[in-house]
Amino acid sequence: MGSMNISHDTTNASTSNSSTAALYALTLGAFAIGLTEFIIMGLLPDVASSLHVSIPMAGMLVTGYALGVAIGAPIITVATHKMKRKQLLLFLMILFISGNALAALAPNYSILMVARILAALTHGSFFGVGSVIAAELVPKEKRAGAIAIMFTGLTLANILGVPIGTFLGQAYGWRSTFWSITIIGIIALVGIALMVPKVKMSASSLRQELGVLRRPTVHVALLMTVFGFGGVFTAFTYITPILVDITGFSPKSVSYILVLFGIGITIGNIYGGKWADRKLLPSLIGILILLALVLALFSLTDQSKLLTLVTVFLFGIAAFGTVPGLQLHMLNTAKEAPTLASTLNIAAFNLGNALGAYIGGVVIEMKIGGGLPAVPWVASLVTIVGILLTILGARQQKKAH
Repeated sequence: MGSMNISHDTTNASTSNSSTAALYALTLGAFAIGLTEFIIMGLLPDVASSLHVSIPMAGMLVTGYALGVAIGAPIITVATHKMKRKQLLLFLMILFISGNALAALAPNYSILMVARILAALTHGSFFGVGSVIAAELVPKEKRAGAIAIMFTGLTLANILGVPIGTFLGQAYGWRSTFWSITIIGIIALVGIALMVPKVKMSASSLRQELGVLRRPTVHVALLMTVFGFGGVFTAFTYITPILVDITGFSPKSVSYILVLFGIGITIGNIYGGKWADRKLLPSLIGILILLALVLALFSLTDQSKLLTLVTVFLFGIAAFGTVPGLQLHMLNTAKEAPTLASTLNIAAFNLGNALGAYIGGVVIEMKIGGGLPAVPWVASLVTIVGILLTILGARQQKKAH
């Protein structure tokens, strides 16, 4: 999977237009996959009632998906090692469409869990391969920006997709939401087939690619993602009880506040990409410091409704401001195996999500620092570990050069 060259036989203007169209096709695929990941949280009561299971049991559908991403990402990448990148993207979208159609038809909880895991298997590889192709579609100085455009699909899934999908599910039954995602997946499949160019790759053995994973720099890059993003989910997993039980917002107003968070993550994602293109590691360290500060302040501002709204918005900006930089750093660190490394980094994001949720849960259960009120500052501590790892990564890079 080494270096890749995309052949262009058109003018610069048409090349730019075709690259933009290809990026938008990838973004739509990312939107569909992001919607599948997050929508279940809005549909939990409906799914639980329909399939006659408890809310915690329905909540395991979230865990099943996350584990499917983390475990499936490297397995799918290794298994499809010899497949051409565009063919792999099309295969992943067909698998994704199948998973969501099965979810819409699922007669019971077990089949729905299988459907969720089937869809999850595509998640890491799609974002991994998509990141590599997005970076190759544009000049070198715009690579992080291109990755950010693709990840905008994930942020829009939060802002627009989840509220609309939840409303649709509540009005017409949760199966209608999964049918809608299936249709979006089909449109993305057609878009990728028509718009994304074929990618030529120099041959490399699987042993060579896996050999890249023995490097300490790759280990540090993965840990940067786990802890740098883990702090986000330490707090975000418990954002609803914080807003309701501590700040005093009504449960109904939470969804509107999460839209504000979603706008923040979209802004952070776009500008994070631009900053990473200028100075990758310095900008990443700066954004992580901002994230740690915002999370620490949240422990104080959550007493005021107005200050909480400002903090949630800034939290969104800082949270996803890290994503393009963390992904591009991994691509730079393992250039000889970009798809495998990029996909593993997506798995690292999900591992960070799971770790963060677990740490936050422990803080609440054991009443560390008073329980729920301590979650934001503990999230800040997790982010600080990410900062220290990023500083280590920057030193490693300096030594390498």
